[in-house]
Amino acid sequence: MTSEPSVAPLTLTTVVASTRPGRVGRSVADWFTARVAEYDRFESHLVDLHELGLPFYDEPHPPALRQYTKSHTRAWSRIVEASDAFVFVTPEYNGGFPAPLKNAWDYLVAEWQHKPAAFISYGGVSAGTRAVQMGKQVVANLRMLPIGPTVSIPFVGEQVEDGAFRAGKIHDAAAEQMLDELVRTATVMRRLRGGTS
Repeated sequence: MTSEPSVAPLTLTTVVASTRPGRVGRSVADWFTARVAEYDRFESHLVDLHELGLPFYDEPHPPALRQYTKSHTRAWSRIVEASDAFVFVTPEYNGGFPAPLKNAWDYLVAEWQHKPAAFISYGGVSAGTRAVQMGKQVVANLRMLPIGPTVSIPFVGEQVEDGAFRAGKIHDAAAEQMLDELVRTATVMRRLRGGTS
């Protein structure tokens, strides 16, 4: 009797887009990664762009060539290459997403391809939804698959106590729906990339 080959777990990377002092994005991401741990279908990683500290794009060659000359680019490439799915946690700045998030996307090309992308947005009355609309256009251009389910958090400041985001039932339900869709799409897209299912 032959045993089934072992299958590597799906890797989900949550990216904190805001880098400004006083941001609440990290607390939202911490809540979400705790939900991922309870979900138990992903190996979860958190990347805080503030801690990652990517400078404004500084490679001499186009990213599609993958001729990286900087250690920070090679490190970022390894993180993205190893990930099967992404969740971008973003506020809305002037109707769009923060510049550090666009910079992080622009560093790479091939590493993003054929992987699902989801968004958690937060803000005031609009809950950051315009940032998500713009972000989906960018990730689609990188040949990622932006999934439909999102988590939108209006008036986020009212839900942060002592630096921790206090999610409501609607946020937990939206996160569960997002994770279900990410599992389905990440599994299929891993096969598309030639990996094991």
